Amino acid sequence: MTDTIAAPPRFITYVPLTDLTPAPRNPKRHELELLIDAIRMHGLVEVPVVDERTQCVLHGHGRREALIEMQGRGMTTPGGIVLDEDAGWLVPVLRGWSSKSDNEAEALAIKLNRLPGEGGWDPREFAAVLEDLATGDAELFDSLAIPADEMDKLFSQVDPETLPGGIREDEPATLHLADDGDEHGDGLSPDDDGRAAHTTCPACGHLFNTGR
Repeated sequence: MTDTIAAPPRFITYVPLTDLTPAPRNPKRHELELLIDAIRMHGLVEVPVVDERTQCVLHGHGRREALIEMQGRGMTTPGGIVLDEDAGWLVPVLRGWSSKSDNEAEALAIKLNRLPGEGGWDPREFAAVLEDLATGDAELFDSLAIPADEMDKLFSQVDPETLPGGIREDEPATLHLADDGDEHGDGLSPDDDGRAAHTTCPACGHLFNTGR
């Protein structure tokens, strides 16, 4: 059983959306419509972070902008947001961290944006998840808004017959990596016999499993 912490060093509290102050400098740019669509579909899941020293948003500028735009458009209050007595939007924010300087605040803001994506994706696992989404829920798949060239690059690395449900799914994963195949880097391994690395799925235009 977990003991209750009387004064937790990090805590979530609800504040008026209009009270969220952006940082003086924020070099991160945002695809606002994609953020709006994600919040509309799933609610606000990743909460903004406020720096106690500056009382400015440290992480979550895009979500702040998206929520302001959604409220201005008269959209339905998304999940995770509550209304005050004047129908204003109250937003959950993470509190309790305080920067030592402006330099530290800006360095951490960059890390919070960059580090989650630095590990990349496991091609086979990512391909399998995307294929299941594309065939199981086209709306969710479309909401990922992955560019076609990125999809093509991903699936050129993966032998579709070794994905779950493929005719060779029990075999170790076969990846068509850049150094496989001929000197032109066509992404085919020597045992492919000219087989295309992927085929087109009628559900989404990208998928690719000849074994299904």
